[in-house]
Amino acid sequence: MDMASDGVEVIYITGNHDEMLRRFSESTIGNFSIVDKYVTELNGKTAWFFHGDIFDVSIQNAKWLAKLGGYGYDFLILINQMVNWGLDKMGKEKYSISKRIKNGVKGAVKYINDFEDVATDLAIEQGYDYVICGHIHQPKMLIKENKYGKTMYLNSGDWVENFTALEYQFKRWKIYNYNHDKLSPFFVDEDLKGMNMQDLIAAITIVDKKKKKKKDKKAKKSE
Repeated sequence: MDMASDGVEVIYITGNHDEMLRRFSESTIGNFSIVDKYVTELNGKTAWFFHGDIFDVSIQNAKWLAKLGGYGYDFLILINQMVNWGLDKMGKEKYSISKRIKNGVKGAVKYINDFEDVATDLAIEQGYDYVICGHIHQPKMLIKENKYGKTMYLNSGDWVENFTALEYQFKRWKIYNYNHDKLSPFFVDEDLKGMNMQDLIAAITIVDKKKKKKKDKKAKKSE
């Protein structure tokens, strides 16, 4: 809401934990919009955004089961926090129980692979260059191809265990990982070398405008 009030367009894409908000899908208040899916153009390429729970049969056909699973996941996270507190006190590395389960159970691995295949096959069928989603909590960025074409699959992961998000800037995608990237710049010097002059000028202009806005706000507050 702070970003929206600062003039930034915010598009909130609902997921399986936003059942109440889905009543307000396609609603817009100022710079804030609520949608179930979103299609847009990014530098001449079409991007398809959605949460991904539409592919989950348990959520679509048995919402009580999905809610039970959600409570179970929350409880597992709570236990994990206590375990990690103990590990931290002993000077040992933190451990993710749910990630271990998901990566070790064959059924979970197959579900993730099937999810990616269904999402990318649909994106290729619709002619989308990018398919961007979440839901399965597995951060990933890869090119998927079949006999009809290809698309880039992007999954944001989550901000609970993986601490990951997706960023698009300078016509490129990146998986931001808080544990590794912290406050590092979006691109390292090697990437900047490959950018053309117009893109660099545009990037600098955007940064300068943001700084100018902040200075103007501080000046107004001091008045």
